[in-house]
Amino acid sequence: MADHNRDLILALSYVPARRRPALQALFALDAALGAVVAGGREPMIARIRLAWWREALERLDREAPPAEPVLQALAETVLPAGIAGAELAEMGEGWAVLLSDAPLSAEDLAIYARKRGALLFACAARLLESEEAAGGEAWSLVDLARHCGNAEDRDAALAAARALPAPPRAPPRLRPLGMLDALARRDAEAGRPHWEEPGSPRRMLRMLCHRLSGL
Repeated sequence: MADHNRDLILALSYVPARRRPALQALFALDAALGAVVAGGREPMIARIRLAWWREALERLDREAPPAEPVLQALAETVLPAGIAGAELAEMGEGWAVLLSDAPLSAEDLAIYARKRGALLFACAARLLESEEAAGGEAWSLVDLARHCGNAEDRDAALAAARALPAPPRAPPRLRPLGMLDALARRDAEAGRPHWEEPGSPRRMLRMLCHRLSGL
């Protein structure tokens, strides 16, 4: 689902070099789970694949990783920092919400935002040696809206992002994550019929403003 790589690349360039591989591994996991859902023409098959990821992530806590690059990167860079594979496995619960044939409810979107965005950003914050709230909900909701082919679900995701409380001023160590959340909130407020391209000059400027101010 995520074509935000240019925004993400810029944000991660501000992460300390020793932590960057771990954050890259986290976001690679998010992309892998998103690819399962995006390619899920048969929801049952997509659920089976998500279940495989969940079990594989849980096994990282007790076994060496299989020959799968994302799992190997997580085992090498993320688990040694104290984040368990079982914690990462919970991200699949957020993605699984999108496999329903019914319109997404407010509860669905809350689960998705919490289990995908908030959990991902919370793990990233811990890798950046912070226990403070890092956001992520708005980022995940707007990413969903960007890629949603259903106008009703898209509008519901944007409305959910707009309804989130304003975040506190981001501390310097969390500003690489805050850059992404700031972009998402800007996109949600704009309600644009045409999305800006990731990495565009105006998006880069917004990210750099957040980097300097934390707002």
